[in-house]
Amino acid sequence: MVPSRDIPAADSTDSAQSRILDGTRIPVTFRRQKVVTDNVKNDWDLRSEKVQKNQVAAYDEMRRRCPVAHDEFMGYSVFKNADVQHVLDHPEIYSNVVSTRHIAVPNGMDAPEHTTFRAVNDKYFTPERLREFEPKIREVVKNLVTDLPRGTEVNVMDGFAQAYAMRIQNAFMGWPASLEKPLIEWIEKNREATLRRDREQIGKVALEFDTYIRELLDARREQAAAGNPQDVTAELLTDTVQLPGQEPRTMTDEEIVSLIRNWTVGELSTVSACAGIIVNFLARNPQEQARLRESLGEGHAEIAAAVEEIMRLEDPLVTNRRVTTEDTVLGGRTIPSNSRVTINWSSANRDEDAFEDALAYNPHRDQSRNLVYGDGIHVCPGAPLARLELRLLMEELLKATESIVPGDESDAPATENATYPISGYSTVRAVFG
Repeated sequence: MVPSRDIPAADSTDSAQSRILDGTRIPVTFRRQKVVTDNVKNDWDLRSEKVQKNQVAAYDEMRRRCPVAHDEFMGYSVFKNADVQHVLDHPEIYSNVVSTRHIAVPNGMDAPEHTTFRAVNDKYFTPERLREFEPKIREVVKNLVTDLPRGTEVNVMDGFAQAYAMRIQNAFMGWPASLEKPLIEWIEKNREATLRRDREQIGKVALEFDTYIRELLDARREQAAAGNPQDVTAELLTDTVQLPGQEPRTMTDEEIVSLIRNWTVGELSTVSACAGIIVNFLARNPQEQARLRESLGEGHAEIAAAVEEIMRLEDPLVTNRRVTTEDTVLGGRTIPSNSRVTINWSSANRDEDAFEDALAYNPHRDQSRNLVYGDGIHVCPGAPLARLELRLLMEELLKATESIVPGDESDAPATENATYPISGYSTVRAVFG
């Protein structure tokens, strides 16, 4: 499970909201916003067939042609690494409160609310917790890799990748295996609604997810009340927050559901995508595959470095959103206050001005400008967990196989590109030997 850098939410002009806790209305601060979209020339269309056919190539082109580009769907998309870093360094100008219709804990918040909820978030991704969780991840991955067919073609996106993401998440959260199928189906409904920007359907699928989580919370209230939570989901019921000017309190169900959504919704798709990206990379690069397999007895450094570079080249999470709090200039372009701004991670991590020979694979390059996990106050808190999950996946794939090669390409490529909001591949056919 990889906590996300942000969670998309429908834009809104609603005013500040409040939450009900035990009959008491608790204010939660949101910035009133009316997103500016009128009378701006469109430079491109993210939803066009050309872009969706090959997202990475399209974003590379936009980075060179129009580094800050406007379209109706995304607002102002930011493609250059330095411009993205500027956005991340100035949360006071580029707010994460992109919606007032729904709370998004913590990444849909600005300081000071963000600071309060981020402290709760971060306690679940400490080195101590990850050391304890590592054997469980390895067991999940090892079992899945062992079950892969040998010597015959398999589409890893058609079962393996989804199970990889879902089972690690369930192990982390303490969720039952019975949730696998409905949540996998839910992911696809959410993806389709997001791409269509269908607010009504987005609301319906969000409510469906909330129902699943509230049932899990209800089943754990007794152990939480007794001070003996048995898993992360139950432990969240015991966590306290103290917002400015308020007394300490436990989180509301709405806040817990939102936090869990932030951990899981986008991540089930992006972690699945990571599995396909890694398998495809290994299959397409036999010499590097052999080198990494030989490194297994020498510690984790080589595989960890390879994973970091693969993710730089093929970041599965394409974008995150912000909204401007004032008129500003970015990449030489004037952006009005209350405008949607979209960070394009995929492009920023392939920027020739940030990385020497940026489009080439080099696992030993300087990764200090790699934004796979973001930066600034909203940097991904689960980056260490993400790196651990992906390193263990590559290790177990290489340990359990003698070869990984692309599937038959005599009639069609072995891969099919994914469509927004996920990058990577919808199909990865490979043969494991």
